[in-house]
Amino acid sequence: MGSTEDLDYPQIIVQYSNGFLVSKVMFTACELGVFDLLLESEKPLSSDAIAALLGASTMGMKRLLDACVGLKLLAVEMTQEEALYRNTDISNVYLTKSSPKSQYHIMMYYSNTVYLCWQYLADAVREGRNQYERAFGVSSKDPFGAMYRSDEEMIKFMAGQNSVWRICGRDVLAAFDLSPFTQIYDLGGGGGALAQECVSLYPNSTVTIYDLPKVVQVAKEQFVSPKERQITFHEGDFFNDSIPEAELYILSKILHDWDDDKCKQLLEKVYKACKPGGGVLLVESLLNEDKSGPVETQLYSMNMLVQTEGKERTAAEYSKLLEAAGFGVIQVKRTGKLYDAVLGRK
Repeated sequence: MGSTEDLDYPQIIVQYSNGFLVSKVMFTACELGVFDLLLESEKPLSSDAIAALLGASTMGMKRLLDACVGLKLLAVEMTQEEALYRNTDISNVYLTKSSPKSQYHIMMYYSNTVYLCWQYLADAVREGRNQYERAFGVSSKDPFGAMYRSDEEMIKFMAGQNSVWRICGRDVLAAFDLSPFTQIYDLGGGGGALAQECVSLYPNSTVTIYDLPKVVQVAKEQFVSPKERQITFHEGDFFNDSIPEAELYILSKILHDWDDDKCKQLLEKVYKACKPGGGVLLVESLLNEDKSGPVETQLYSMNMLVQTEGKERTAAEYSKLLEAAGFGVIQVKRTGKLYDAVLGRK
């Protein structure tokens, strides 16, 4: 066995320690509007011009821009007079608000909400529960009551989830051929982006978004146009209220919010409501069977600890939950992207 000098410990430790700093640089540039300004300007701008247009200090903005260059979120051109900054393709596509694939809203949710909970990660590990009480002074007993503690916070969360499904939704919906299912319920469908992807991919389908009344109201007002006639809504709490009959139920990032008992309770209700020959599609980030990775999913599981009552699971663990509820012919598809698909049939 080699000595510790043979291992590149300093580089690894610095890289991991700087992870917080890296994300905060990106979040801050988004929040201040750097990428939006550079997209709208249609030409490179100096740091002084950017600072003036965004109402920031010249010194602070110069350092932020240079850090974004180092992270390959911006490019810089050196002229005889000054440095001129422009967006990279990545920032144009994913970090500007106007892009169809914009991740701006999920960035802001992480920056302003998730990070506050993560300050108490050590407490979450010690206690085994979410940290809304410490982070926001609200009860942690009802995770979604805490998550939706204000209309503004609820809208931020919904917009953030929509941005995720605009780049990941088609991958999970195309993992299996869902065209035989024409009557679909999206449980906890929120802002409707996954439903929109579903009716786009399967034009013969109709999707009903089943969510809490206040979520449905916001979805109708801000995210789903009345012209989208293939998408309808059902107000209710699917843990406590009845679930209507359908051919397919989509549970996207739902089960990871809850412990095994809650998951079993919900899946049993879904099984009873499901038409014979129908099924349930679970959309989750799957852990390896030995839980050695992927690292993104391991980190999501830590986030479930600080924000919810649940955890990320392996394909076998989700299959076991489906089987316990009565579902059979269970198929698993790893997409190679952030989220995977598990289909159980009745």
